[in-house]
Amino acid sequence: MNVFLQTRKTERMKREDIIAQVLHYFNLEAEVDDYDKIHESITKDIVFKGTNLWILIFAIVVASVGLNMNSTAVIIGAMLISPLMGPINGMGYSIATYDFPLFRMALKNFGFAVAASLFTSMMYFIISPISTAHSELLARTSPTIYDVLIAMFGGLAGIVAISSKQKGNVIPGVAIATALMPPLCTAGYGLATGQFAYFFGAFYLFAINTVFIALSSVIISQILKFPIRASLEAAEKVRVNRAISAVIILMLIPSIYFGYNLVQKERFSENAAKYVQNVSVVEGNYLLKHEINADRKTIDLTYGGASLSDEDKKYIQEKAGDFSLKDATIHFQQGLVIGEIASGKAEVESLKSELSRLNRVIREKDEYIDSTFQVRFTGRQILEEIKPLYPQIVSCAFADTYIFDVSDKPLEVSMVIFGITGDPLKEPDQLKIEAWLRSRLQNDRVRVYFEKKSPGTVPQR
Repeated sequence: MNVFLQTRKTERMKREDIIAQVLHYFNLEAEVDDYDKIHESITKDIVFKGTNLWILIFAIVVASVGLNMNSTAVIIGAMLISPLMGPINGMGYSIATYDFPLFRMALKNFGFAVAASLFTSMMYFIISPISTAHSELLARTSPTIYDVLIAMFGGLAGIVAISSKQKGNVIPGVAIATALMPPLCTAGYGLATGQFAYFFGAFYLFAINTVFIALSSVIISQILKFPIRASLEAAEKVRVNRAISAVIILMLIPSIYFGYNLVQKERFSENAAKYVQNVSVVEGNYLLKHEINADRKTIDLTYGGASLSDEDKKYIQEKAGDFSLKDATIHFQQGLVIGEIASGKAEVESLKSELSRLNRVIREKDEYIDSTFQVRFTGRQILEEIKPLYPQIVSCAFADTYIFDVSDKPLEVSMVIFGITGDPLKEPDQLKIEAWLRSRLQNDRVRVYFEKKSPGTVPQR
């Protein structure tokens, strides 16, 4: 009994050692910089005046030009030089350490930076002769729960890098991933052009990034046990935590709703694409073009050929149910109509005949492609059928081919090659197999060959 208990104790200690070794790799405390140095670094990056302010203005102009010209590379460059991360990390750090004078300073500088950014981008878009909303602008107006995740984990990476002795080059990467600059510029575009839906959507995305980057700073600051820089009563701490929770919930709920809508739109677009492909040819009508609108859940179909009848339209609409599109609205448009373009009855009949011929050719080609695809696996089917009777047959190759003779025309044959291991097949068995293949393939011109294979031989690909 003592031996059993000792063995169990030894195994438990081994497991604990393994867990401790794994956790050692995730330990941050060994690489945390001096707390005073971290405090000084964060405080220095909060202030927006002089160099920081001019860099911010230049970065805003560069980002606005990138959005205006729909250039992703230019936008990334602007995010790299932007100093906006400083006051956001400062707000999170000051909340975690209950340093409210530092929080007020960070909030003041952050508000000034946001106002300067909005004013700069608005003035640029007022002056710019190009006012079209390209994809890079539109991408900043519909925030979702995925933007929350990006901001959260990007912010975690940023504050961990700031707290570490090995600073690295994480902060520029975080600035790119969390994309603080483009939403601000898009909000400025909305103000400049009077499109307030753009302004509110983009500013909400910027607010999400700000709140969850700051929340990341709060979390890491508390995990790394940064020293509290003010004495607070328990009741005041509770009020601070409640305020933080309220802000997080206010930011989170709309983003979840928008994220759900995004998933639904993607699903609708995917199902609609499959549906459109399925109804591309209907009773002599060919789909000329289509338009899918996931926002309004509509599908516009334009057909050419014979005029669509009410039965055809009903069939197409009912087909939408097979692709989970029962709620979709199908709009029909008639494009090229044979009866309208033909000047005489003969021409109409000729065009109808040609459309029928093309339809038949397409069907025949589809059948040919299907049959060709199946022929590739005939050898496997033959092998599966014959192996229970002749276990020594381990492989089978099949092909329809020609035998050429210099004195006669080519002879079309079906060729089958069996790979044999162990004892060779006797001649009566070979004749039986050949007769079976002629019946199986419904072809009297079958050539069967048997080749010896060593055990374990794998055919070369």
